Amino acid sequence: MAATVVRYLRSVGSPTSAPAEREPESVDALPRPDLRAVGDDERAPVSPAEFRTVLGNFASGVTVITAPPGADEDGNGDGSGPAGFACQSFASLSLDPPLVTFMVARTSTTWPRIARAGVFCVNILGAEQGELCRSFAVSGADKFAGVAHTPAPVTGSPQLDAVPAWIDCRIHAVHTGGDHLIVVGRVVAMGAAGEGDPLLFHKGRFGRLAD
Repeated sequence: MAATVVRYLRSVGSPTSAPAEREPESVDALPRPDLRAVGDDERAPVSPAEFRTVLGNFASGVTVITAPPGADEDGNGDGSGPAGFACQSFASLSLDPPLVTFMVARTSTTWPRIARAGVFCVNILGAEQGELCRSFAVSGADKFAGVAHTPAPVTGSPQLDAVPAWIDCRIHAVHTGGDHLIVVGRVVAMGAAGEGDPLLFHKGRFGRLAD
């Protein structure tokens, strides 16, 4: 998909890597209260366990969403190092303008830091990067310890070394989706290293394409 968007940008005369047009603006990390499809006095149509089991049949790719060091909770100073978390709920959204989306739990402790930065980089993981994914799925640890990365060209978000593809974005919009948030990013730069098998997630396990 990344290569498709690059071809599109080139076809309309847009650069695949653009200079920053404006300073990133932080967004409200939790824009609205939870929206419930089922009222408190109603019975949910399916149980959470059944929901996870059935939806686990859908295989997805795996990414790591990163953001540069940002301000502390009061908006002052350099309150933390770079932020990042493992994410399988990523997808392309629009070609014109180029938009992508990912979903994040409202309870995520990493998301507020990304929201304050106002930017992020999607690192698409390859078939051999399961351990890298696991390191970013752990809460409370130094996720970047021993992980080589360079600043993405426009936003400065960590671009992890050796990933098959990366997508540099500014936060475009945030919508409520029940117990998750739907984050929309506007693509400002991207790149791909070439062909390679993706890291897949299916029924709670990592996998790869079979010949």
